[in-house]
Amino acid sequence: MSKPAIPVVVVFTILPFLFSAGGAFATQTEFSVWLNTLRAEALEQGISTSTLDSALADIEPVERVIELDRRQPEFTQTFWNYIDARVTNWRIKKGRVMLKKHRRLLKQVEAQYGVPPRYLVAFWGLETNFGNNLGTFPTVASLATLAYDPRRSAFFRMQLLDALRIVDRGHVAPASMLGSWAGAMGHLQFMPATFIAYASDADNDGKKDIWDNLTDVFASGANYLSSVGWRHGELWGREVRLPSDFDWELAQLQNKKSVARWAALGVTRADRTPLPQRNDILGAIVLPQGHKGPAFLVYENFETMLHWNRSINYAITVGHLADRIIGLPTLRTGREADNRNLSREQALELQQELNAMGFNVGKPDGIIGARTRHAVRNYQKKVGLPADGHPSISILRTISEARL
Repeated sequence: MSKPAIPVVVVFTILPFLFSAGGAFATQTEFSVWLNTLRAEALEQGISTSTLDSALADIEPVERVIELDRRQPEFTQTFWNYIDARVTNWRIKKGRVMLKKHRRLLKQVEAQYGVPPRYLVAFWGLETNFGNNLGTFPTVASLATLAYDPRRSAFFRMQLLDALRIVDRGHVAPASMLGSWAGAMGHLQFMPATFIAYASDADNDGKKDIWDNLTDVFASGANYLSSVGWRHGELWGREVRLPSDFDWELAQLQNKKSVARWAALGVTRADRTPLPQRNDILGAIVLPQGHKGPAFLVYENFETMLHWNRSINYAITVGHLADRIIGLPTLRTGREADNRNLSREQALELQQELNAMGFNVGKPDGIIGARTRHAVRNYQKKVGLPADGHPSISILRTISEARL
């Protein structure tokens, strides 16, 4: 069993005051009153007094947590910029070293849960750089900060109570419960609720240790993936080439067809060899950077990976990193796509332009979601452009010029 060093705890500045829901300053006394109600709720749920005394002693809001929570992304990162920053030569080589080093343990986990080693290593590499960046924020204090703050208080209150349950069950001491600013913990960055539902005591030592015990780490990750639908013996997906007359409206995650049917429509592997003629596996075409970018035929395991993180870019990156770790080739197509990041201001402008033209995106907020993509697709269909639904600087300029 590998036991990585526990990260050094850094000292965080504590907020003397915290904004209340109405924008006025909330005093430390008000936080203490709130904490007392949280403590009473935890006691009602069966969490022991001794756990609450140790975990909540002298706890105060953490200023840095609020700063990070308020930091909105300035742009929507393109697929190529996203994946190139994560599937690096260093991470591929390190992944191969880790795969070899822990092969016996990973194979044992695969035998029990059906998740191949390369995927667990890929998740591990992306989440914490193979355990090098577990996070140094005190989890209970971080979650208390976010639970007290009104922006997402209900969600983080639930996570805080689960974190206290984890301590109460003896899995980790409060001082050793460290993670990201938002409460994600351990080698695979589980939120407390995910820990409660899926963490595993694989070595039967009485603790589910996702911070310092790779036996538990890999078993917990595999248990999670298996529980949410991982299909043993199937790929996550593959890069493909689409025919020149491809109907771009077919490229939607919810539009599933058999692999044989996609082959009949002219879809091939990226190296131009035929797809397998299989009717028993369903897949969907995904275009993470529009019709000029790479195309992927993704299967059920891809959607399973989306349970881990709802980002299409993230799931493709996990799958591709897993493939590269075992020696499969780099991506072959789509580098000619417009690779300029769409800023938040530009995304807001795109939404406003679409609304003005009758393509409803709802209230413009500068955040690209399903409604914005649907509106883009409808605009593209109306004007005879490839209807890939991909928001980009190019489509923004096209729409803006059409409105002049």
